[in-house]
Amino acid sequence: MYPILIQIGSFKVYAYGFFIALGFITTFVLASLRIRKSTIGISFGNLIDLFFYTVLSAIIGSRLLFGLIHFNEYRQNPLQIFNLGEGGLVFYGGLVLAVGVSFWYMRWHRLPIWKIADLFSPLIALGLFFGRLGCFFAGCCYGKETSLPWGVVFRNPHSLAPLNVMLHPTQLYEAANGLALFFFLNWMEKRKTFDGQIFWLLLLLYALTRFFIETLRGDPRGFFFGNLLSTSQGIGTLLAIFSLFMLFYMKKKYGR
Repeated sequence: MYPILIQIGSFKVYAYGFFIALGFITTFVLASLRIRKSTIGISFGNLIDLFFYTVLSAIIGSRLLFGLIHFNEYRQNPLQIFNLGEGGLVFYGGLVLAVGVSFWYMRWHRLPIWKIADLFSPLIALGLFFGRLGCFFAGCCYGKETSLPWGVVFRNPHSLAPLNVMLHPTQLYEAANGLALFFFLNWMEKRKTFDGQIFWLLLLLYALTRFFIETLRGDPRGFFFGNLLSTSQGIGTLLAIFSLFMLFYMKKKYGR
């Protein structure tokens, strides 16, 4: 589509980076509003620190996993892994590191982990929506060839997708999935029966929906067991099983 949104001389604004930044700004504003309306005891200073560490670790983790999957491409020029403008953030890599860092921060400051995790979970889904729009403009995370009427054709020479062929718009599938999860989790917040339920629901539902969208992906992204499962499908399968276990365990222990 349009990997470069604005170019003035040598100055360029990449669509991928723009939508990632827009997602972070939007989720931070909404997080501030949600914290203000809630009864959770977290100061604005703690919120800024938590958001900063979470975003930083999410970017590092997602980019590191992308670099590991595409190790051969970066072996000759490892510093290129820090070029976020080209696209290439693997959600699960960012998720694992961000969850670990944010949970450590909340435990260190004695904040209510599961209440805050539930409060932020819908915003994670919304962030996915913006991130996948960036993928669509950049052409990364593209789909397999298709003859379906809603297939898309990338013609921009800077696009990361194959040019001049009809492809599944898997980026838009994921964007729609993130938006649907955002609204569903918001709806579920008023109906939850224990703290932590929204967080584990997010992980479970995303893992399941991502598994099926992965079957339509056409980009190289690493595989387990030969070509049986992609890297994300393998991680997502383990995550879905663990999330399901935690939902049953926490409901039995804390549910009302």
